[in-house]
Amino acid sequence: MTKLSDRAVDLLLYSISAAFALVTAFTSTLLPHRAWGAIAACGYLAAALLVYVIRRRDLLTWSTWTAVAVLPLVVQAAQRTAGRTDRAQEEVAVVEHMGESLLHSGTPYLSRADIAAIPLDERLLGYRPYQPGMSLFGLPRAIAGDHWWTDARVWFAIVTVAALVAAVTLLRPSNPSLVRAMQAATVLPVTALTLATGGDDIPVLALCLLALALFAGGRPGWAGVAVGAAAGLKLFALPVVAVLAVLSVATGTWRRLLPGALGLPVLAVLPPLLVNADAFIENVFRFTLGHGLVTSPAQSPFPGYLISQNLPGGRYVAIGLLVAAAAVIAVLLVRRPPRTAATAALFCGYGLLAAILLMPTTRFGYLLYPVALLLWAPALRRFAARTQQAHSFFRPTA
Repeated sequence: MTKLSDRAVDLLLYSISAAFALVTAFTSTLLPHRAWGAIAACGYLAAALLVYVIRRRDLLTWSTWTAVAVLPLVVQAAQRTAGRTDRAQEEVAVVEHMGESLLHSGTPYLSRADIAAIPLDERLLGYRPYQPGMSLFGLPRAIAGDHWWTDARVWFAIVTVAALVAAVTLLRPSNPSLVRAMQAATVLPVTALTLATGGDDIPVLALCLLALALFAGGRPGWAGVAVGAAAGLKLFALPVVAVLAVLSVATGTWRRLLPGALGLPVLAVLPPLLVNADAFIENVFRFTLGHGLVTSPAQSPFPGYLISQNLPGGRYVAIGLLVAAAAVIAVLLVRRPPRTAATAALFCGYGLLAAILLMPTTRFGYLLYPVALLLWAPALRRFAARTQQAHSFFRPTA
């Protein structure tokens, strides 16, 4: 069987993505998703037509991302500022409310009593199930008011661009595996749609990818800062922190990585704990574990959700399977710890994939994490090989 060329795969990717966006535009029950699809379909189609015209695949990737993620984001942010109430997913408002609460009360979280006082049909928006650092993305609107540029998604995109540009610069654009990895982090529909309509997962993912690139480039201290910042935004980054911690111990760099990787999340949670510890626990842990005043809407039909809904005691069965999977991965980490950033990326990707599939409540969009991490691994491996070849070439012979 003849192997498809990189450009043929690009053509297939952009063509399928265009079809997905078009179907989304006409059939999605979520209005922000429909608005995204109407614009993104044109961007993907243009990319498909230009696959064999634009010589630099990385340039086409960035241009496509601008057309299918950044442009829909800015359009929706502007329309929302003009009064449209159907141009953002709920998490955007939640993050902006976190910024307002942080500015006025010193903590991003409402107490259980405050949430109970909210009308029942609006109570879900009272919960803020993110780490305290996420509230920083809500500060622009809390400080400057309603403008398109104060939309939390705009700041998600800014941090994402900064992290990905730094990672790409470090891993070198000449790395052919990097283009495929960048496509996973930017132009795949699940990623572009998430950024344009909600977006809170994208900077977390970008910071995790940057952390792996920094470690591969011999900068474990800065890798710790990057992954620590990601963990200060969302709990989803904690498995990446754990894997990088094991990697740093295996390679003898833990003194440089751990201060940032562990210190930043701890520093992020200290102020909310001091202001109102119970409010922090209510939002980040009770609600996430299904013990809040309302239930999470994250109900994609993956195995964990289906088991929890259809078997007697299904929730405990699903949690048991999740714990068992975590235990297996922990044993593998101890017995065969990763010694390269590429291997660590594989551990993170497969581990998060197992968690997403087995969690009782989860979202389809969370798949962007394992997909991007697994496709990031070949780019890290190739970078390490090129670096080793360069060192061998310049090493003096006896």
